Amino acid sequence: MTDRQQNHSAANNERPFLSIIIPAYNEEKRLPGTLAEVSDFLATQPYRSEIIVVENGSSDATAEIVQLFARDHSEVSLLHSRQGKGIAVKTGVLAARGDYLFICDADLSMPISEVTNFLPPRLTDFDIAIASRELPGSHRYGEPIYRHWMGRAFNLLVRLLALPHIRDSQCGFKCFRGEVAAEVFPLQTIDGWTFDVEVLYIAQKKGFRLVEVPVNWYYRENSRVKPLEDACNMFLDLIRIQRQAWAGRYNSPLEKKQ
Repeated sequence: MTDRQQNHSAANNERPFLSIIIPAYNEEKRLPGTLAEVSDFLATQPYRSEIIVVENGSSDATAEIVQLFARDHSEVSLLHSRQGKGIAVKTGVLAARGDYLFICDADLSMPISEVTNFLPPRLTDFDIAIASRELPGSHRYGEPIYRHWMGRAFNLLVRLLALPHIRDSQCGFKCFRGEVAAEVFPLQTIDGWTFDVEVLYIAQKKGFRLVEVPVNWYYRENSRVKPLEDACNMFLDLIRIQRQAWAGRYNSPLEKKQ
């Protein structure tokens, strides 16, 4: 057993400070580099951590790659879910044990070193911290112009129908305090791309404090997004969120009884 394995094994029953959740669908090419980069970064930090990869219906060697990596990295675990980024994230979040839960895209379009900007002591007095590509101080690199404007158009709809104060709800990097995630994610119903709008809407409705953090963001090829198809589905999801809110679907059990 390596020193690294021994250290993680000794702390295995202790609550980690940070859980990183990575949803992964057919990511056999990107995961080896991503896992190595995330694990190496966490090894330099002074806190305990865990990495949860949620494979959601992959047809390639995604699961096998995670299992192989986990043999030498006991902080890494593999979960499975049905297809859909939303259900994959929900599965990982509800299994995570950290004081802070960080959702991380497998392509690492935001360098993992920037996670320190989402955590104490760098960031305090927040419930959910959202990576933003639109705030002053943020930068986008290599993004095709059509993708940028499609994203801005969808964000306009999001601001009109659900999250009026959030400039960028769709960046895949978000940090939740553990107790906040435990209250919000059980109410999530959307399995697809719009899950994060729903989760943030629920959190906003419950009065949790949402803050945006400017990031450096790098466009990656092989995106899983299908622009036209996903845009239509996401618009329908926004309507669904509104309907469910009116029907009281996002109330806690205690609120429903009142």
